[in-house]
Amino acid sequence: MKYYILFGPPGAGKGTQATAMAEKYNLCHISTGELLRAEIHAGTELGKQAAALINDGKLVPDSVVEGMIASRFASVKGVDGFLLDGFPRTLEQAEALDELLDEDAEMVTSVISIMIPDGMIVERIQGRAAKEGRADDASLDTIRHRIETYHSQTEPLIAYYKARGKYKEVDGTGTIGQVRDAIFSLM
Repeated sequence: MKYYILFGPPGAGKGTQATAMAEKYNLCHISTGELLRAEIHAGTELGKQAAALINDGKLVPDSVVEGMIASRFASVKGVDGFLLDGFPRTLEQAEALDELLDEDAEMVTSVISIMIPDGMIVERIQGRAAKEGRADDASLDTIRHRIETYHSQTEPLIAYYKARGKYKEVDGTGTIGQVRDAIFSLM
């Protein structure tokens, strides 16, 4: 089984690229953002708690996200692997993922990072908020906080996965097709 991580700052195009990657390589795309939004939309207790945190630009507790990921790994059949989008976001989550995979004698296959500059992050997230009506993307203060959180908590994963020989990076500033071609060349 293959386990890919799609990495990059908010608005880098991970969701856009994940669909094509999942189709081409028969992967189950697991977007923690989509899993959480489904809980929020359903009005579950988890969804209410997640909404409050997300609206403040904070991360949902690791144990909740890790449980959702483990459940998907166990329940999805008929795929050649998984594509994680939005997880792990912290060193603690990366270590927890390693432990989870190690239980089944598996490991992360590769981390593919789509990188864009901070100014482009703001443009893309504001555009997405207007187009998709996503309240979690509407506030400039929330966007800036998400960028700061990415730099402080998630960027350290670059060194973590580089040290394991798993990290690969693509320039996310090109067209969707250019970025997709760059990603496919790394898989």
